[in-house]
Amino acid sequence: MAVPGLQVPWRRRMEGRDPAESHRASTPLELLFDLCFVVAIAQAAAQLAHGIEENHTVAALVGFAMVFFAIWWAWMNFTWFASAYDVDDVPYRLLVLLQMAGALILAAGVPAALNDYDFTIVTVGYAVMRIPQVAQWLRAAHDHVEGRVTARRYALGIAVVQLAWIARLFVPGVAGIVLFGVLALAELAVPAWAERARPTSWHPEHIAERYGLFTIIGLGEVILATTVAFQSSMTTGLSLELILVGLGGLLLMFGIWWVYFLGGDEHGFDSVRTALTWGYGHYFVFGAIAALGAGLEVAVQVAEHDAHASPLVSGFAVAVPVAVFLVVISVLRRLVWPAGTLTPALVGCCVVLLLLCPLLAPVAGIGVSVLVMGLVLAAALAGFLRLRHA
Repeated sequence: MAVPGLQVPWRRRMEGRDPAESHRASTPLELLFDLCFVVAIAQAAAQLAHGIEENHTVAALVGFAMVFFAIWWAWMNFTWFASAYDVDDVPYRLLVLLQMAGALILAAGVPAALNDYDFTIVTVGYAVMRIPQVAQWLRAAHDHVEGRVTARRYALGIAVVQLAWIARLFVPGVAGIVLFGVLALAELAVPAWAERARPTSWHPEHIAERYGLFTIIGLGEVILATTVAFQSSMTTGLSLELILVGLGGLLLMFGIWWVYFLGGDEHGFDSVRTALTWGYGHYFVFGAIAALGAGLEVAVQVAEHDAHASPLVSGFAVAVPVAVFLVVISVLRRLVWPAGTLTPALVGCCVVLLLLCPLLAPVAGIGVSVLVMGLVLAAALAGFLRLRHA
């Protein structure tokens, strides 16, 4: 006997959802989708940390930027599509589950990509995520007459670029890296081209919530590194330096969370161009948060004398991601917040002080350096809140 309200329909018409729908929240399927990306982000952060610890910082950063683009872009494309066309029927769920399998395949290929620049498994996983997305757009084109041209453009653009990603596997060395940049730009161009026909009916509050949830996923890496610092301090006889790294990591995590969740971004999505710019800019927001987790992991290893990286390098591995986060989130909020609500001078001072903090590491230790960074961010947040509510 069927239970009213609990059964999942076999098929619904995939028509555009109401962008003004009240109480629109993330679904259990979207949360499960996010959970699969936790693994991929953790792999990318761990390999970045390992590269910095072994003094291969530049190569590790390039590989991290490339892998993280695949992670972020696949997540972002699903998120915006789901905001506009989530029908939660059986075909929709099956295609999303297939995309999750692709995310896990991609995660399995991250070590080879970052260590050996072998992107074969990452590309396979990316394809498994993107091909179902093409199917979803074709279904939307079939069912939603008003959005048919836009949906077909998305399907065509994604399919063509995906074929190019596969072809890139046969391009070696530096040329392959350059081609990666070209194809990344092509990916970014697809939504801009498709949305010109007719904007999709994404939901502003839903989008803001989804991005907030992904921010929390990234902060999970910071929490993990902080936990390792405290745990290691207890197994090595209460190491003061590790405790300071843990305390500084906590302050940085709390500060970033507070800055991000000041709220109100969704009220500024007054055009497709603004919304896309805000969405695209989050590549650097999410990437910086994940990189901070990696930097704190390096700081722990340096405090334990288990890394080849110097205290100065490990200090910058923590400070630079926090500075990037503050600068990018401030720029993005100039687009969506009312004029006069930002304090660029305060943000600028905070960034300068953060980038000076690593200079403390060779003298006073990495623990003191990270703790001072946390205090600088906390002071800047307090000043911003006071100015905002004055």
